[in-house]
Amino acid sequence: MGQPPLRKKRDLLPYALVTPALAITIAIIFLPMFQTITYSFSQYILYKPQEKGFIGFENYKTAFSDPLFASSLIHTFVWIVSIIVFQFLLGFATALLLNRRFTGRGIARSLILVPWVTPSVITALMWRWMYDGNHGLINQLLAKFGLIKEFIPFLAQTSTAMGSIIVALIWQGFPFFAIMLLAGLQAIPDELYEAAEIDGATKTQRFFNVTIPMLKPVILTTILLRTIWVANSLDIILIMTGGGPGYSTYTLPVYSYIKAYKGMDFGYSSTIAVLLTILLMLIVTGYVRNILKSQED
Repeated sequence: MGQPPLRKKRDLLPYALVTPALAITIAIIFLPMFQTITYSFSQYILYKPQEKGFIGFENYKTAFSDPLFASSLIHTFVWIVSIIVFQFLLGFATALLLNRRFTGRGIARSLILVPWVTPSVITALMWRWMYDGNHGLINQLLAKFGLIKEFIPFLAQTSTAMGSIIVALIWQGFPFFAIMLLAGLQAIPDELYEAAEIDGATKTQRFFNVTIPMLKPVILTTILLRTIWVANSLDIILIMTGGGPGYSTYTLPVYSYIKAYKGMDFGYSSTIAVLLTILLMLIVTGYVRNILKSQED
């Protein structure tokens, strides 16, 4: 005997509820992803439509012999590591401070979100003005305190451009670490600290033997999320320097964007995007495996 009509409807209901979200996900994520992979195996230069076609792994061979791809890869690595390390340290220090009881703590917790909720375009324009080599606030302050004799064109010289943008993104992103770690700190039971204190543990010992182990899942998850976001960020770089001076602030997302929308080479641009995705997938896979292994131990 077949199932009753009502039971059939109940069995189909979960699929009906999931289908719209699944369709949207396929439309805005997987179809563009498939198209990007397809383009990476093609020559697709907009001003050479007659040469469009499948070329196999030629774009990938070009990437591995491209010195600009290599330098962009190095810049991407420096970009990710520098930003994540300093965002974490600054965010952790802020979380520890906000976890204390003091007058105006509620206001401080609200204000700390300002950099995070500020749109990237406004953040980039604000920092570009502060770094300005003629009228920038940072140069004016440095000159006022006698730290420099001449204004420094922070964004116009190769030695300071990347570092200047990194500082801007550290400022924008550290509140995410602060809020996540603060939530983790508040979830730690007071009984653990009281038990450690009874056992004679010092503040330092309580920090490393209670706080850090209890925060480890939050720390690892937050670092993973920020690594993915930072690796794919390009808006602040494009607004502040456009990848310059020269190629000193080229990261892989910036190189891919410029190759597509200025060089009109969507084939090679897609190749760079695919290689970046593979790199991130390897990092995420290794990272998640280490997390699971540490939890098992």
